[in-house]
Amino acid sequence: MGTPTETLHPPRLAHTFIGTPSAPGTPVHSIQTMRRKSAGHSGPLTKILVANRGEIAIRVFRTAHELAMHTVAIYSYEDRMSAHRQKADEAYQVGKGLTPVGAYLAQDDIIRIALEHGVDMIHPGYGFLSENAEFARKVQQAGIAFVGPPPEVIDNCGDKTKARELAVRVGVPVVPGTPGPVKSSVEGEAFTKEYGFPVIIKAAMGGGGRGMRVVREQSEFQAAFERAVSEAKSAFGDGTVFIERFLERPRHIEVQILADTVGNTIHMFERDCSVQRRHQKVVEVAPATNLPEEVRQAILNDAIKLAHGVGYRNAGTAEFLVDQLGRHYFIEINPRIQVEHTITEEITGIDIVAAQIQIAAGATLPQLGLTQEAISRRGYAIQCRVTTEDPARGFQPDTGKIEVYRSAGGNGVRLDASSGFAGAQITPHYDSLLVKCTVSGTTYEVARRKMLRALVEFRIRGVKTNIPFLFRLLTHDVFIGGKTWTTFIDDTPELFKLVQSQNRAQKLLAYLGDLAVNGSSIKGQSGDPGLKEEIVIPKLENRDHPSGSPLDTSFPCQVGWRNIIAEQGPEAFARAVREYPGTLIMDTTWRDAHQSLLATRLRTIDIVNIAKETSWALANAYSLEMWGGATFDVAMRFLYEDPWERLRTLRKLVPNIPFQALVRGANGVGYTSYPDNAIYEFSKKAVENGLDIFRVFDSLNYFENMKLGIDAAKKAGGVVEAVVCYSGDVANPRETKYTLQYYLDFVDQLVQEGIHVLGVKDMAGLLKPEAARLLIGTIREKYPDIPIHVHSHDTAGIAAASMIAAAAAGADVVDVAIDSMSGLTSQPSMGAVCMALEQTNLGTGIRYADIQALNNYWTQVRMLYSCFEANVRASDSSVFEHEMPGGQYTNLMFQASQLGLGTQWTEIKKKYVEANELCGNIIKVTPSSKVVGDFAQWMTQNRLGKEDVLARADQLDFPSSVVEFFQGYLGQPVGGFPEPLRTKVIRNKPRIDGRPGATLSPLDFKKIKAELRSKYGKHITDTDVSSYVMYPKVFEEYQGFVQKYGDLSVLPTRYFLGRPDTGEEMHIEIEKGKMLIIRLMAIGPIVEGRAQRDVWFEVNGEVRAVAVEDKNSAIETVSREKATSELGSVGAPMSGVVVEVRVKEGQEIKKGDPLCVLSAMKMESAVTAPVAGHIKRVVVHEGDSINQGDLVVDIVH
Repeated sequence: MGTPTETLHPPRLAHTFIGTPSAPGTPVHSIQTMRRKSAGHSGPLTKILVANRGEIAIRVFRTAHELAMHTVAIYSYEDRMSAHRQKADEAYQVGKGLTPVGAYLAQDDIIRIALEHGVDMIHPGYGFLSENAEFARKVQQAGIAFVGPPPEVIDNCGDKTKARELAVRVGVPVVPGTPGPVKSSVEGEAFTKEYGFPVIIKAAMGGGGRGMRVVREQSEFQAAFERAVSEAKSAFGDGTVFIERFLERPRHIEVQILADTVGNTIHMFERDCSVQRRHQKVVEVAPATNLPEEVRQAILNDAIKLAHGVGYRNAGTAEFLVDQLGRHYFIEINPRIQVEHTITEEITGIDIVAAQIQIAAGATLPQLGLTQEAISRRGYAIQCRVTTEDPARGFQPDTGKIEVYRSAGGNGVRLDASSGFAGAQITPHYDSLLVKCTVSGTTYEVARRKMLRALVEFRIRGVKTNIPFLFRLLTHDVFIGGKTWTTFIDDTPELFKLVQSQNRAQKLLAYLGDLAVNGSSIKGQSGDPGLKEEIVIPKLENRDHPSGSPLDTSFPCQVGWRNIIAEQGPEAFARAVREYPGTLIMDTTWRDAHQSLLATRLRTIDIVNIAKETSWALANAYSLEMWGGATFDVAMRFLYEDPWERLRTLRKLVPNIPFQALVRGANGVGYTSYPDNAIYEFSKKAVENGLDIFRVFDSLNYFENMKLGIDAAKKAGGVVEAVVCYSGDVANPRETKYTLQYYLDFVDQLVQEGIHVLGVKDMAGLLKPEAARLLIGTIREKYPDIPIHVHSHDTAGIAAASMIAAAAAGADVVDVAIDSMSGLTSQPSMGAVCMALEQTNLGTGIRYADIQALNNYWTQVRMLYSCFEANVRASDSSVFEHEMPGGQYTNLMFQASQLGLGTQWTEIKKKYVEANELCGNIIKVTPSSKVVGDFAQWMTQNRLGKEDVLARADQLDFPSSVVEFFQGYLGQPVGGFPEPLRTKVIRNKPRIDGRPGATLSPLDFKKIKAELRSKYGKHITDTDVSSYVMYPKVFEEYQGFVQKYGDLSVLPTRYFLGRPDTGEEMHIEIEKGKMLIIRLMAIGPIVEGRAQRDVWFEVNGEVRAVAVEDKNSAIETVSREKATSELGSVGAPMSGVVVEVRVKEGQEIKKGDPLCVLSAMKMESAVTAPVAGHIKRVVVHEGDSINQGDLVVDIVH
């Protein structure tokens, strides 16, 4: 049997357990006995309770365990999952039914727990009851040792007015202030009249900056006084305050003192706590830098004098202000352990908490070896308080679950934390301190650099922290020089120019988690990617030794047609193209081919992977079409990529081949009109970022729009390729509108503008071989010196023959696509056209073996993107009738399917013909082709024929794009607008009869950039401004996506589009040399009460979890009311999403007033009032998805 001193139990309860082990089967050699054995004593006091929470509770537990003590934690209900509860040997809930803070202020309940569980000592920590004399007195009265000063000392020191009186009595200088507590603002005004402003109002009890207010003007005094009193009462239970004169830019120097019960008192040198925010210390340094030695010694001596004067015992801190003349003033004694005590421990090697406990147990300082002579300094230490606060929002506390927690470490780094672990829940109930990071070094500069290194090592995700602010602070010249003052943070706004952590891994996991739970959200995707394996990059044949080692493509080719542009300019380039004896090609694989076949969904990463090989294989190509057109907005809208970054990245990888973009004249790469300076700015930025050739067209062949685009491209320094958009059939003698003479006249206008290259763009594949021979041959005869570039689509299956005919007739460049990305609605096969031309004197200079090597790569890519393939299986010669552009053909087929019209594709093609006729038989290329497409779908949905539209035009709600076309927002069509249809469609809306953008006011790009930076951050560039100008809403949605999920352009496409498999290992290189190895571990069940799941990943061997909304579980079936046949019962003319509601109940309206706006697959349509009256009901809201015929509003008429 063990003796009482050998048991786990405190002495007062030991007799109860004599002869019995702690529990049946408990070994005698428990953790407690091992602690005591290692400590070398059994001790009279063995069980300590910490009347606190979080970091300081754990700090005390650790030292207590080193002293072989048994530890007890208390916790509020809200803290039941906190780490300090688990670090103690025992833990008990305190203050049941009280507020989260009130629980830790429940004095009687804390003492009850201590008595019930045999506690010998209570340590109050800091904050809460640590400076409450009444609590200390109750602890002593309960026969429990209080680890701190006696109640009367706490009373004298904790009350700042009494402490001030003490300082005056012992001859320590104080800041001028009120002689005692101030009971009212009126009483305080007497002091301000005598000493003036500024003043500081301070809580007499407590600390930590609470209950403090600096007042600089009389008008602010009363409100500040009342707030300080209220805050002090809330924090400390005592609203007593006093007032002092406020010193400008003082330093805050404090001295750590220790005193025993027999009168021995020592100091442990000073700490500089000047870096504060709202009187809360942020960074502390020991010892103080740049403090004159005589000032230091005076402060240390006065600290000892104050401690003797008050009869101090245990640990405490004497605090002083030092003004700019080196004069010091006593401000208070904190009769407790301080948050920043760690830096004193680091420079002295003394465990202050251990000294506290042992002094409370009766030990003297000499017995502990703590004499003034024995204490010395070594080096410097710095402490940073890492908090869950957002510096960018005024240090607003952040709450939530810590998703990732990776801490610092290594030589000279000490961490004191509580909630610092993944999964910890940060609540709004308590202080925002997450971890104290303390570093030590031989010099101040060594310590500062070590702190920076430590902060870099932290990875905290899920909640905001002040680490970005600490970076700025530690790298500021004032801090580097060690010359800070108490208002340094408030006086230095540049500290808030923060560099935020990218948080790339966690954002990437959020995307992958959403993909795992909900599947791909990319519009137009059907099923998973068709290729799960990594794509094999082909090798190119050695030019000199075909059977030897493959060509080295580890670096890009440097020889190509772009060299002429770079070295001699656009004019020289045009002459060289014209003088080339063969036919050059432009490869459309990087733009129009995938736009036509794969809904423009090709991602940058899959072009990058083959870019260097392409620079060698197609070195003799006229250009690569890789930008502009639909690729610009789709990059942001659906692929979540920056189109400008695509241009910059590919330019580095392909420096030798000219890059070409399709530009919509006065519309840039947008679908509407813009102020002129927007087009000039866009063109300038395009050239600066790597674009060479502007293929300028207008969707209506409207010359005035063309002129602007041509001039902007020319002034930007680009090659201007002005385009004639082809429609009709010049070889057909029955053609009356788009005749040969029409095209020749249009070419004349373009050539007179000083263009470099003439383009003939057949968007639908209407250009038959004989028409090509006639058109190109006639232009060549009239203009022998201008290069001619011909483009077509292979929808009908004749494009290869037409390109060969065009080349024979004098075309210098023809468009082709890599074989596996060619045909159907794309361009003709590169291999077929090049090989056919090789047997003439018009060879392209492109090797057949190289085409096949590239084709091997793009065959795999086509398979990867098969989830975007349209159901186009064969050529369709009906294009000669409906004249639908190749890119639109597949997109419109997809849109029709999304709108529930997939089975009516043949009908839509017929309606497309009728819609074109209603518009006046216009040139059809985006955006004019979109007008016809929207018109056709709308007619199909509403079962309207051409004659129906003509008869009822003044009553129908047309799609917005159709209305805007007839208003003139795209420009003027060939032959003008059909009347009276135009008037009936636009009604009382304005009409534009000239160039739409001519009257628009110039944009202020600097202002736009400033606004975007204010909204999204300082990463916004001038090219971002251009993106926003072209597509404001799309850009904002893209930025929102990137903020949520990060830059996903690094993600391989098979992971971007396809659900990850459980256990699948994904290797993702987020930047050069930084690889994330990610494995999906599990998808959790739906969280009760929330449509949410936890998804678990392993990232570089570390387990992480992300919370993902399960969108399927949140779906509710909504049965919507249908419109009736009543004239005032207004139904939706098509299925779509309500993007805007323009009326409210009770509103008076006129016939034709807009009620709401619907959107479906980029097509917007206004629903207008069929009658005048007032709104009885509005049954839709913005964001609602509704079907055709669903009730929108009820009108009483």
